[in-house]
Formats: sequence, C-alpha cells, structure tokens
Amino acid sequence: MFARSAQRFSDGDRLEVGGWPVRLKVDGRARRVSLRVDRARSEIVALSPSPRRLAEAVAFAQEKAGWIAKQLAALPERMSLAPGGVLRLNDRPYRLEVGPGRAKIDGDRIVAPDDPNWGLKIIRLAKREALAVLTERTAIHAAALQRPVPSVAIADPKARWGSCRPATSRTPAAIRYSWRLILAPAAVADYVAAHECAHLIEANHGPRFWALCEQLVGDPTPHRAWLRAHAAELHAIGA
Repeated sequence: MFARSAQRFSDGDRLEVGGWPVRLKVDGRARRVSLRVDRARSEIVALSPSPRRLAEAVAFAQEKAGWIAKQLAALPERMSLAPGGVLRLNDRPYRLEVGPGRAKIDGDRIVAPDDPNWGLKIIRLAKREALAVLTERTAIHAAALQRPVPSVAIADPKARWGSCRPATSRTPAAIRYSWRLILAPAAVADYVAAHECAHLIEANHGPRFWALCEQLVGDPTPHRAWLRAHAAELHAIGA
C-alpha cells in the first residue's frame, strides 16, 4: 500500500498495480475517485476529481487489484500491423505488404514504403478510407431525413463510436466518428452513421429517435450487439 504522505502523484503518471498498468487522470467533471478500462491502450485509468485526490485514486486502485487483473486479462492482445498480415477495411480483406511510394490500396493489397513509420502509414490510409466511407453514408442518411449534410470528421475516441452536434442558428451540424468503424462490418458502420444522423432531428435516445434509426437501417439491435462484443478487438489494432 502506498503511503499517501510519502509520495506525490501527478496527472498522467503511470504505475503498476499487481503487475498491470494504471494511468492517473484528473477529471474535473468526476464526482468521485473511480476506475475505468482504456481498451485503446490496454490499461486502467484511475480517475480523480482533483490533483490532491490522486493519492486516494492510487490507494483505490491498489484495493481493486483483483478487479484490475480480471479486466485487463480479458482484453484481446494488441494486434500490431506488420507486412504479411491481413487487415479488413469495409468488409474486404487486404494483404499488408511493403512497396514503393505512398501507402495505397492496390487490388487486394495495401502497400506502404519500408520505413520505421510503416504501421502508422497503414493506419493513416485506413483513416482516409473511414472518412470517405462515413462521409458517403452520412450524406445518404441525411438526405433520407431531409436534412442538410453535416460536416464529417474522424477521431479515435475511447468510449464512443460517434457524436453529433445538431445545427443551431449560429453553427452548422457536425458529426464525428471513430475511424475504427472502417474495421467493422460495413452494415455496422452504416448503422452508426444512421444513428448519428438521427441525432440531427432527435438529440436524445427516446422512442422517436429509435424509430428514425429503424427507418434508416432496420432493427439496430444486432449492430449494437456486434459493437459491444467486438469493441475491444477493434481498439486492439494499432501500429
């Protein structure tokens, strides 16, 4: 157990609890000390409402060492991209190879130049594909709802597949997606696009919202179940 008076901790510090990685994070919106799983980094985040309670967050993580071990042991191993592997984008499998020029899709291959950033170049290509596909699906669903097409961007959020900012009198609508949706089945990514477009009309998750989703893509239940079951796998893919 840590002696709270003997050691100071800072936002972003990393430590081990029972041999498992834990990162400290200050979140002013938090009401209490808590733990959450960061699937993207395969680590536990110990949240504290303020810097002065970080030692309390460390002590809490120590008390929950068994829970931490169970959560992280259940995560899939990190899948680093490497030549000779296979990466699925929008339902199509591509062989990963080394080749000249910028990273590109060449038939059933993805080729990138041989340098230390090879894996990152593959990820950047996947992000470009994600932006193209999700922009297209967003335009289709927005048109079906008779709404102006919002701006579309991609990011790498840890807990959400998409977010929507509906239009106001001052700002146009905007939707942001996780680029990792390009790694999911096309129907699942399309559901997320429909989900976020439904928020252009309904900002909540009430009955009218779900009716809009069903109008666009049918029953959303299997797509939501797929994301819950495979979220850790998608977040395990990296350079």
